[in-house]
Amino acid sequence: MDTDQLIELVPHYIAMLLIVFGGLALVRAAVGEIGFWTELAIVVILVFAYRPIVVRLGIAPSTWE
Repeated sequence: MDTDQLIELVPHYIAMLLIVFGGLALVRAAVGEIGFWTELAIVVILVFAYRPIVVRLGIAPSTWE
């Protein structure tokens, strides 16, 4: 992988990280304190859903298409 590809991926990984923290904060605000396994399931769902959504929106990096 060359540095141009890495630079192209960095904003997406930052966005994914922010979405995970934001999603967890929203769930905690709506439901209250949740268990570790529930949080882990939410993180896994958000992370695996990010890539197909970004590809469908047409804003994915070239290495994901």
